[in-house]
This record gives sequence, C-alpha cells and structure tokens, in this order.
Amino acid sequence: MRTGVLFVSPCREDATVLSRMLRSVSTSLHHVADLKHARAIMQGEPYQVILTEANLPDGTWRDVLELARNTEPASEVIVTDASADARFWAEALNLGAYDLIAQPFATAEVQRILSNACSRSSTPPKIGAATL
Repeated sequence: MRTGVLFVSPCREDATVLSRMLRSVSTSLHHVADLKHARAIMQGEPYQVILTEANLPDGTWRDVLELARNTEPASEVIVTDASADARFWAEALNLGAYDLIAQPFATAEVQRILSNACSRSSTPPKIGAATL
C-alpha cells in the first residue's frame, strides 16, 4: 500500500494548498483530477487514504468510496465539500467514510484528520480484535 493521500479533485489549486499543509506532518499528497484517473492509480497499488471532492467531473464521493472498498487493503476515504453540513457529515460517516473536511481548508483540521487516517490505515488490527 502506498503511503500518503490520494486527492481526487478537479481543482489543482486545492491540491497545492493541501500539499503545503501536509508537509509539516510528513504526509505526501498525490493529485488526480477525476474518478477515471483515481481508478487507474488504485488498480496498481492503493493509497492509505483517499481525500475526494464530493462532486467530481465523472462521479461522486460515493463512487470513490466504492472504489476504496474494492481495493485490498481498503483505503480510508475522506470527503471534502464547500457546503458540508451536519447532515452530509452524518451521511458520509454512515456510508463508511472516515470523515468529512469542510472547505475552505483549516490547516490544523486537515493535518489532524489526514494524519490520523494515515496512521489508522497503516496499523494492522490486533489479533482477536473485532473488525467492522
């Protein structure tokens, strides 16, 4: 599994901002513009974490969640959206997303959530521990 975050978004500027935010916590970011390119990358070797825009040019965050579930090992999915609210956050978590990050991005929140997701996905489950 590749370490770091795969960012799926048509917005290159957001990728630049996120990459700068993650440097100080030693987390790398790879950017692709759409679901098609995310699928191609994930077929090779999946990323620990996928951060995805809610709406993509060729799909939605739900498509990315399905993509992550079909990789071995599965990747954590975090959704981002400018109009994120409590209802959307609850929906995303109930369907299996790790978390939701609202835009505009707040450095401390981005660093905390993405670092924790990367740590979680790289920690093997304890023997005898229940898995969801």
